[in-house]
Amino acid sequence: MNLNNAIKSVQETLDDIVDLVTGLPSELLVWKPSEEAWSIQQVVCHLEEAIPYWLQELQETLKAPAPWGRGLQHEGRLAAVASAHQRSLEEALQGLAQAKQQAADVLASVSEADLQIEAESRNPRFGTKPLSFIVVHLLVEHTATHLQQIRRNIENYEASRSTT
Repeated sequence: MNLNNAIKSVQETLDDIVDLVTGLPSELLVWKPSEEAWSIQQVVCHLEEAIPYWLQELQETLKAPAPWGRGLQHEGRLAAVASAHQRSLEEALQGLAQAKQQAADVLASVSEADLQIEAESRNPRFGTKPLSFIVVHLLVEHTATHLQQIRRNIENYEASRSTT
């Protein structure tokens, strides 16, 4: 995937998320399909935090190749999800709009050659990867996966309401 396609994919996916969640009832935004699953509001707040995080990791690793990444217990990641229900959807969507612009700006400043630089991840599951991994897996695919999660939450919510 080239950088222009990555920018387009992230932007279109974020636009789809905004379109999908705008106007949803607050009950659905905070509804969780299970105790372990995230609500739509939590997913939106997670993306608002995660996209800038991965963009910063990309920029920092380009400056000085060093271990990049984080685990599932990263404080910023957990805080974004934990505080999601105390925030308004509008505020979170503004954050997504900023993340969308930041993704375009940062990725436009990266070269295809930059993406071939390899560095070790802090997450042992990933090992050493080219920086294209951050773009493709942790930005493009990650954002698309969460769009699908939001769609599933809506479907599961509607199914749970039709059986009661």
